[in-house]
Amino acid sequence: MTLRRLRSSLWPLLFVAGLVLLVAACAGPSGSPGASGAAATTLPPAAIPLTPVEPKEPFSFLSWLFTPIFQAFFILLVVLDKLTGNIAIAIILMTIIIRIVMIPVFRRQMVSTKRTQMLAPEVREIQRRFKGDRIKQQEAQRQLYAERGVNPVSGCLPALLQIFLLIPMYSVFSSGLQNFNPQAMLDVFGFRILDLGCATTPIVNAAGHVLNPCLNPVAFGVNWGVPEVIIGTAGSMLSGLSLLAVISSLLQLVQSRMTLPAHDPAMADDPNYRIQRQMAYIFPFISLIYGSFLPAGLFLYWITSTIFSIIQQYLIIGWGGMFPLFGWRPAFTVDHSPRFPVVLPPPVDPKTRPPKSPLGGAAGRAAEVDKTIRHKERGRQGRRGRRR
Repeated sequence: MTLRRLRSSLWPLLFVAGLVLLVAACAGPSGSPGASGAAATTLPPAAIPLTPVEPKEPFSFLSWLFTPIFQAFFILLVVLDKLTGNIAIAIILMTIIIRIVMIPVFRRQMVSTKRTQMLAPEVREIQRRFKGDRIKQQEAQRQLYAERGVNPVSGCLPALLQIFLLIPMYSVFSSGLQNFNPQAMLDVFGFRILDLGCATTPIVNAAGHVLNPCLNPVAFGVNWGVPEVIIGTAGSMLSGLSLLAVISSLLQLVQSRMTLPAHDPAMADDPNYRIQRQMAYIFPFISLIYGSFLPAGLFLYWITSTIFSIIQQYLIIGWGGMFPLFGWRPAFTVDHSPRFPVVLPPPVDPKTRPPKSPLGGAAGRAAEVDKTIRHKERGRQGRRGRRR
């Protein structure tokens, strides 16, 4: 199994592991980042004031590491909520601000991905040239990528960054929007960013739900701090179907197809090519599994982030492999040129390569040519030797 194929097959597992880490790191022993174990036995997490975590055990230590990021996101969300008066609009604006800040990171990923696709014919030539020698193939491919401005690692970093941001973002929606008093999370180095005027005591119903959260989590008829399902029940994996999860999956499908190269029938027999295209269809729908227990606000964040990615991809790499879709190719996609097209750096002059370069250095080629030439001096000595 090649490295690329192994990496593709591990993406679902990495996604699941990331979500497991998300819940483990942010929920804490009692389900609230700032809750204590003793209080949590009698009160629901949302009825305990939300405070920064103190690192006392492994899970609380992870939560403590993410506390500064949680506070940054939560403060931004609260400020936008107070400005707009609508928590859903605040979530959308917060997501857009975060994605604007991360434009350079995702742009490098898209440029690297597109350049990798553009170098596919040269990579295939390397594989043909060094067929049977995996080490030489990897060395030559690594040097080719370095010469043409491709960093394979840059394609993984944004995906890992997305999962990394999901961890504190999960707590922002699941804990921050439901808690009756998250005021302490708005205090930074003794300075109070904003006074929310939260209630001093929680109001808890018989079902254990807090009825007086400090922030209003409801907008457009949806409580963005809890899971929202249209079929089944919320609360556990695969117990219900979330409309937001369906929308998120469809948008991720569009994004995944746009990152693919245009369909090449000549590559149909390549296993890596087939796996890459299969994962573009399978991976987006994994989020359907988590729709019944992740808060709706997290899906709104993910939907907004995906739409932002689609627009960014359209401007940089165009429609990619989005079309043909079931044999349909719209006229506006034919010969479409992106607004900011990706270009490859010019090929490196072989004379500047090291002599032992797997791609062929100047000195190395000269030595190979020299072996094929019968020099006159050597020929005379050989003839004299034969006469003797």
